[in-house]
Amino acid sequence: MALKNRRAIRRVLALTTTFGMAACSTGGFSAAGDQVYAPGVNQRAVAEDGIEVGHRLIAAQQYELAIKAFNRAALNGGIDVDVLSGLGSANLGLGRLGQAEALLRRAVKADAAEPEVWNNLGVVLMEAGKTAEAEEIFRRAYALDNGESDAIRDNLRLALAKSENSDTLELDEADFKLVRRGGGNYLITDPL
Repeated sequence: MALKNRRAIRRVLALTTTFGMAACSTGGFSAAGDQVYAPGVNQRAVAEDGIEVGHRLIAAQQYELAIKAFNRAALNGGIDVDVLSGLGSANLGLGRLGQAEALLRRAVKADAAEPEVWNNLGVVLMEAGKTAEAEEIFRRAYALDNGESDAIRDNLRLALAKSENSDTLELDEADFKLVRRGGGNYLITDPL
């Protein structure tokens, strides 16, 4: 029995020594040195522009997150043509053609001089099967852009080809390109 007591005492001493040494070490859960924990939030930092974040998310095909970013931008700066256009483009990416069309029509009413918004409305109309109206919208976008955007020109060309050969030509709507205000193109693909 004395032997069992000695072993038990040795185990207790070994555990006590181990925990005591661990408590004295410089490692552990401290935040010093090579920090592996997430940094705190800098409350004085300037937040990234919600419009820019939304456009990046659309480019990454993260349409739901893009809608949230555009909504935050609307809370900060109000609903303007950038917010409406972005929301319309994100809804188009999700296949919500009715919502996309309504938002892009509001954007066109807010600022009728933006060829990118007209182009994106044309893309929505082509997706909805409204080829004749989309052709007119693309013509307007092309005129406002003075023919400088390759994407708008290509969209107009595709719409004209589809309207001229509607019975014999089967065009893939994924060929139509959304244009971002300020530059950059988005390619809308099937959300499924």
